[in-house]
Amino acid sequence: MSMQFRIVHTTTFSYDGPAVASYNQARLTPLTTPNQIVVHHRLDVSPKPWTYEYKDYFGNEVTAIEVLDAHRTLKVSATSTVQVSREPGAAPVLTWEEAALPGVADRFVEFLGLPAHVAPEEELAGRAKAIAASAGLPGEAAVEIARAVASAAPADAAHQLLGALRTVGIPARYVSGYVYPGGAHSWVEWWDDGWHGIDPATGAEPGDTYVGVATGRDHTDVKPLGGIYSGPAEPAVEVSVEMTRLA
Repeated sequence: MSMQFRIVHTTTFSYDGPAVASYNQARLTPLTTPNQIVVHHRLDVSPKPWTYEYKDYFGNEVTAIEVLDAHRTLKVSATSTVQVSREPGAAPVLTWEEAALPGVADRFVEFLGLPAHVAPEEELAGRAKAIAASAGLPGEAAVEIARAVASAAPADAAHQLLGALRTVGIPARYVSGYVYPGGAHSWVEWWDDGWHGIDPATGAEPGDTYVGVATGRDHTDVKPLGGIYSGPAEPAVEVSVEMTRLA
């Protein structure tokens, strides 16, 4: 069933004194894919900035924002209308032997790394290896590992699932976005002759209520808004996400 959503994602920085030379990168433009179409997108920034749009290394839409006028508040608001129609994921086809070949292991080496913030807890890593050892195909193991993460409910489920999948040689990437009616959300996609999504919070495949915004190795690649500024100490930050179903 196709769904359409209007999403308003607003971030406000409040400074205890004038800030100048503020440079930010916004990854707030939803992806256009076979599963979702961006009908409309607008980014509003106050004070009025200089902006430049480009695609990053992972293919995400990025808006560079530069504000040089002195300001005590910086407000960035992204408004998007997105049509979503997700088909059920295809059945697993990749074998363990194929996953270890250069066409997968080398091509997706960036999605197999285990930096400290992605490395799974020891118990989960052991559980993932046991699941992989008894699974006929990597795709079958990926689903079972995701269910194990969902049942354990770790503090950072998406990163723990990334690490668990990578531990057994399954390329996996982080997806930032939204889910209706909850708002901001993240999930994981693994490679099996195409990217397949799964939500580590539920152990289920994302459906039409999910809107993807950006993909990367982990959260650090897809932060909705990040940058530097010259001015007072750490500002107060207020973030709000309003997600409305239109159809």
